[in-house]
Amino acid sequence: MPKRRRLEPGSPWVQLTTTPDDWKKADPALLGTMLAQLHLIRAFEETVLELAGEGLVHGPAHSSIGQEGGAVGSIVGLTSSDAVTGSHRGHHQFLAKALNHVSGGTLDPHNLVDDAVQTVLQRTLAEILGLAQGYCRGRGGSMHLQWFEAGALGTNAIVGGGVPLAAGNAWSQKHAGTKDVTIAYFGDGATNIGSVLETMNLASAWKIPLAFFIENNLYAVSTTVAEATGEPRLSARGLGFDIPAWQVDGMDPLAVHLATKEAEKIMRSGGGPSVIEVEVYRFFHQNGPYPGSAFGYRTKEEEGQWKARDPLDRVAKEMIALGQIDEAGVESVRQQAQSAMIAAAGQLLEADPEHTGKRRIIPSLWPDTGFVNVGVRGDASELNDLRTLEPTDYTGAVETKKFVDVVAAVMDRRMEQDDRIIVLGEDVHRLNGGTNGATKGLFKKFEGRVLGTPISENAFAGLGGGMALDGRYRPVAEFMYPDFMWVAADQVFNQIGKARHMFGGENPVPLVLRTKIAMGSGYGSQHLMDPAGIFATSPGWRIVAPSSAADYIGLMNTALALQDPVLVIEHVDLYGQSGDVPVGDLDYFIPLGTAALRREGADVTVISYLSMVSHCLEAVEQTGIDADVVDLRWLDRASLDWDTIETSVKKTGSVLIVEQGARGTSYGAWLSDEIQRRYFDYLDQPIERVTGGEASPSISRVLERAAIARTEEVVAGLELIARGMGER
Repeated sequence: MPKRRRLEPGSPWVQLTTTPDDWKKADPALLGTMLAQLHLIRAFEETVLELAGEGLVHGPAHSSIGQEGGAVGSIVGLTSSDAVTGSHRGHHQFLAKALNHVSGGTLDPHNLVDDAVQTVLQRTLAEILGLAQGYCRGRGGSMHLQWFEAGALGTNAIVGGGVPLAAGNAWSQKHAGTKDVTIAYFGDGATNIGSVLETMNLASAWKIPLAFFIENNLYAVSTTVAEATGEPRLSARGLGFDIPAWQVDGMDPLAVHLATKEAEKIMRSGGGPSVIEVEVYRFFHQNGPYPGSAFGYRTKEEEGQWKARDPLDRVAKEMIALGQIDEAGVESVRQQAQSAMIAAAGQLLEADPEHTGKRRIIPSLWPDTGFVNVGVRGDASELNDLRTLEPTDYTGAVETKKFVDVVAAVMDRRMEQDDRIIVLGEDVHRLNGGTNGATKGLFKKFEGRVLGTPISENAFAGLGGGMALDGRYRPVAEFMYPDFMWVAADQVFNQIGKARHMFGGENPVPLVLRTKIAMGSGYGSQHLMDPAGIFATSPGWRIVAPSSAADYIGLMNTALALQDPVLVIEHVDLYGQSGDVPVGDLDYFIPLGTAALRREGADVTVISYLSMVSHCLEAVEQTGIDADVVDLRWLDRASLDWDTIETSVKKTGSVLIVEQGARGTSYGAWLSDEIQRRYFDYLDQPIERVTGGEASPSISRVLERAAIARTEEVVAGLELIARGMGER
């Protein structure tokens, strides 16, 4: 018979409950503050449900009634520089952090509401109603609440979506030399989400001071935890990553507070992350003012049992037993909170003149509709005083450099000049510069600033996003191939791309995302896409696509100076090519939104980017057609050089858009539509496009070649244009 030995987890896993002695030892000011916060949040949520019932809340109203104990117990001991991210059911998380911030961590139950507290209540309610005075200027609503000053990094409508961002913030806290921590709040459903589990692994490996705070309210919408997982003790998730874990009764705020303090001690001392699972219960349905029993998935008996354990009543009962307050005092706290919410709503609502007995939002409080697109990106004013250089006009001394060597050299120079820059991605620290040499020499030279990540695209993309939002660092994240970004699509598009606009239009997101197109390398359908078309139709991103080494220097420098997320697309066909660059100059910037006219002609405007620019020039020479060849360089909507395009189109009357990749994700499709709308009167024939095929490139050499465009396909496109010219 084989020998067997029971294995134990590497980190402790404990269930923490309070004793009467814990309540006796607790600071009366702590208990009073918890009682005050609990009642303020409860009154706030009751007001939100009341307004939702009147049809005044546009969108969902995810009430946290019943769950307040977890947020209050864990947040009441934090400082303003500690941070939290929240879930779609996050009013209590946001309010607890905001109230803690404005009160300095202490509230007096006998004199509960001052001007600062009243302002928090009113601005938060205004945000949920979509009004201009809200913390996100009405754009966030119920599910996207953010107040950086208070350490509230943002609640999140995507299940588990804010957890990788929280890791980035916590990484920044640690590496900035602080003892601050971040708590990421999420529900039971998120414990089965890849981004959360990836982030647990990354946080454990890198000893990041992040608490994974699981609010287990036993249900998704109506599906129970027991139905959704084979291990309903959700704090067990941490054990597989060697993270210490606590399981706590979330209806006991003091127990939550004590568990959080134990976790904080580990995190603040450099011991890495923690997991805290609190069992709570939402008294209402997933959304709106009705109980779950009204929809048949819970019984009234179950709901009654949980309501008997209301965290507000628990704290009040314990304080009364200790002689710290009496029933009248508790009722006074309740009335003060309710009065504050009546006053907050009164500043936002008025009698509806068209419907007797009903209220409406005061019309002057709505955001101006002209604000709708403001803040999708920044205004780029940060580039105003930079030294620019246009390589096509440069007449000074040059030297010949390989494209890939320039990639590494530019990053070396910028990291030398700016210690905020952090490079992260898979294998960027090994192989003497990653899989292509693009980070050559950086790992040894810049200790702790070139981070080789696990294979966890959601985690490291979101970690980069969290670093960027924190503001102390400027992350450069590398995706080895563009297709891998679709593994991290939530972080790339829902989080990083939307963050500035969604949270009010002001917070910068200075992140660079590098990737390379490798069509022709034989890596097949899941490695070889061109991401430009999808990024160009996704809000928030700027896109850079350099076709020469000299351009790469100026474009990457500009990308690193911008306060927006920038996708920098490279092409492996260019890596081995050599080109002239200014001697000894790695510090110039190519202005935002400037294309390069690579060839001047009179008959057709050829528009392209990356390696296809050289294929276009070859095709023009082969056909003898007199063409303008426009190298876009900047591809996003806000940065396109429409002046250069317009001048050329008005001159030639014909347009050929050239790209290498698949037709379905085409960048040229939307560009063609936009050119037609702008310059239809100047076009003498339909816009033509050269693309790859419908299929993604496959492994077979001949099928791969058939699926992509190169010089031959551009020649065919030019000949089609020429026939159209002959028929005029």
